[in-house]
Amino acid sequence: MTLRLQPVQSRQRELTSYEHALADELEAIFGRGVHDLPGLVAALNETGVRPAGGADWTEESFTAEIARLGAPE
Repeated sequence: MTLRLQPVQSRQRELTSYEHALADELEAIFGRGVHDLPGLVAALNETGVRPAGGADWTEESFTAEIARLGAPE
């Protein structure tokens, strides 16, 4: 199987307020030196940004959400 990187650097629409909030929180978390998935999920759970449904983030819900947001439109 051949894998190809298909970066999504620009969208045909503006980001939603949720997407902006998630991006801001991720930048802040990375800026504090947190780079591992468990640490990232724990740090996100300390914020007000929640996945659909409002539950706590899990490693599975985070990776699924990032995959969804990174998919071509």
